Amino acid sequence: MPESPASILLIDDHPLLRQGIKQLVDMEDDMEVIGEASNAADGIRMATELEPDLILMDLNMPEMDGIEALKKLREQNVSSRIVMFTVSDQEDDVVAALRAGADGYLLKDMEPEEMIAQLHQAAVGKMVISDRLTTLLAQALRSNKPQQTARPDFDTLTPREKDILRLIAEGLSNKMIGRKLDISDGTVKVHVKHLLKKLNLRSRVEVAVWAVEEGLHR
Repeated sequence: MPESPASILLIDDHPLLRQGIKQLVDMEDDMEVIGEASNAADGIRMATELEPDLILMDLNMPEMDGIEALKKLREQNVSSRIVMFTVSDQEDDVVAALRAGADGYLLKDMEPEEMIAQLHQAAVGKMVISDRLTTLLAQALRSNKPQQTARPDFDTLTPREKDILRLIAEGLSNKMIGRKLDISDGTVKVHVKHLLKKLNLRSRVEVAVWAVEEGLHR
């Protein structure tokens, strides 16, 4: 049997933009928009009710911005992939979103074909970041990193943690890692927590950037 289309929730205060994205997504057989919200509060409520595969959310919204909404969604253990979709290419915004638990950060000025391609990637569990932000992100994480008493040491990890680190570096979600290693999402979360502590890193994004820089992602 064919797999059901990936479900998408749009959270953005601009109706025309939501309509445009919905029309683009409707042309794809393997994705569908199942809900729209014009503000963060409604978006959070709909996310918990609908449990979409993917949430595409604006960063700058009235009353509650995207970062605050993202934190609330993660606090409520919403397991959807959450991708920020915004006009802001400011380093602080990108880093803040990813550290708050975003699974991607896309810019609104991208070409429609590129956006659909990125949504396909996000829907299958890959981390997505607009091309022109990747260099900025790597530099920001290096410059913002606090002075550490010790450099992250790959050799302190268990074999299972090393496997998970490499898969994080490939952009896979906990769910995808669990499937690949035949373990539960919860077990993956515990391993991720342990390896973050051992490496003295604060997020899976920092893990991914560090692993790529160290040549550990393959």
